[in-house]
Amino acid sequence: MKKLFIVFAGCCCGFLQSCENNPETNSGAATVSTEITSGQSGVQDDVSQKNVVQVASGSKDHTTLVAAVKAAELVDALSNAGPFTVFAPTNAAFDKLPAGTVDGLLKPEKKDDLIDILQYHVSVGVYKAEALRDGQSLGQVNGSNITVSMKDGKILLNGNATIIASIPASNGIIHVIDGVLLPPPPKK
Repeated sequence: MKKLFIVFAGCCCGFLQSCENNPETNSGAATVSTEITSGQSGVQDDVSQKNVVQVASGSKDHTTLVAAVKAAELVDALSNAGPFTVFAPTNAAFDKLPAGTVDGLLKPEKKDDLIDILQYHVSVGVYKAEALRDGQSLGQVNGSNITVSMKDGKILLNGNATIIASIPASNGIIHVIDGVLLPPPPKK
């Protein structure tokens, strides 16, 4: 019985080996890429819900934000599992800043300032709009807080940026805002 089993196992292994190397039997088989990508953002997934970076990248109203996230090298961090709440200023929100501000922040020597500003737009956890309350303080990734207030049924952040839309993502939620949140100056 043992000999029969060994012979059977050997035949099965030989058959499987020949199928692996035969292009005719593999023509419809799925292929697995062995290419190494860098970081979470390099994972190719066309089936799952998009993460916060993929959602923002697909928005024509967030090209400035996406360029800033890339310049700050935060794409991989924001592509991770999260969960994140991202307060995403529109291009029009960035246009409200003094002339040259965005271009200046995108320069390599201003990378630390850019990272600080972008991290001030991200909370760890998912804060849905309906859960935000007047007077609530949210800790941001950069270590500072933003304050939530309500005015005329609208949600304001730091008294000047209004949430105009909310979009769920696989790793959190994006609140589209009409202003750029600037972190408070460092305490001395």
